[in-house]
Amino acid sequence: MKKKHKSLMSPWTGYSLSAWVKMLAQYRFAVSPQNAHRVLGITLASGIHSALAMVEKLVHGDRIRNAVIDPPPVFVIGHWRTGTTHLHELLTQDTDHTFPNTYECFDPNHFLLTEGTTDKALRFLLPERRPMDNMAVGFERPQEDEFALCGTGVGSPYLRIAFPNSPLRHEQYLDLEGLSARELEKWKDGFMLLLRRLSAHRPGRLILKSPAHSCRVKVLNEMFPDALFVHIVRNPYDVFPSTVHLWKRLIGDWALQKPHFGGLEDYVFDTYLHVYRKLDEARELVDPARFHELRYEDLIEDPVREMRAIYERLALGDFEKARPSVEKYLAGLTSYKTNKYKLTEARRAEITRRWGTVIKQYGYSTSSD
Repeated sequence: MKKKHKSLMSPWTGYSLSAWVKMLAQYRFAVSPQNAHRVLGITLASGIHSALAMVEKLVHGDRIRNAVIDPPPVFVIGHWRTGTTHLHELLTQDTDHTFPNTYECFDPNHFLLTEGTTDKALRFLLPERRPMDNMAVGFERPQEDEFALCGTGVGSPYLRIAFPNSPLRHEQYLDLEGLSARELEKWKDGFMLLLRRLSAHRPGRLILKSPAHSCRVKVLNEMFPDALFVHIVRNPYDVFPSTVHLWKRLIGDWALQKPHFGGLEDYVFDTYLHVYRKLDEARELVDPARFHELRYEDLIEDPVREMRAIYERLALGDFEKARPSVEKYLAGLTSYKTNKYKLTEARRAEITRRWGTVIKQYGYSTSSD
């Protein structure tokens, strides 16, 4: 029987007990009755995760403390649904590169201890394809480190997925600018610990991807002065409906409340502009030799050309060494088809009105022809 798209695993299933109870308390336990059994199951699992985390610390504590994040990481940035996942997959075909995978991001508290055993036993929890875009899913595939930050108790705007009907409580973690000095240091410490654990687990240059990092370049550049950034942009008329679809699918699958989706489209409109304001600021902070931009459409048209340009601009080494693996990965995508969305004229006009500056900045046409 073919698997359904819906996953039995969510970011919350890998939470530590302290992170889980803290999140529930912050949202005043506003769980819909039909999700009470999920909360009970996650609570029981979180105690196990915390116990395993303590064992990992005892067994691998020295490895983690001595881990060095070198070479500096590459951050794949860009608004949601702009092709960051595809670009992340391409960059991680290089055997000199490493990355957080799905198991490590969805079960982030003890992967040094349990990966290779527990992930095999839990494989049935995953769907075959991502529900928002039909891309392949697997514990071994690259994943957003933002999910790992959630599970280890580091603040994240993704917590709104669990409680979509509640007032926004963690949006300051999108750009980190509304945090107190103590909160910011806690976020930095949590992120750095995650990267040290990943580096202790597998050597190589870390390739990290999270759309939220698009708003954090200032902080990330301070933490890693030699870090590299790859920004991908996509036609905004495709990004808007795809992003709305993304949030509806993730909230529909992972929310602990029965969602009503009120204000979701305005949230997408406003967040998009915030992301590009922060990206404009980032260009002034980062040496151009460490910041590369490309368009999704160009990457799809000629991925080898665009990948070579990334390697040359950021001095990532000899692309020809990685090219066979990249081409093999691309050959496996020949039957893949992206979702298609049809915009009404009214919606298209609204996108033009609200996002027109960004549309023109990146050379996209406002014409519907």
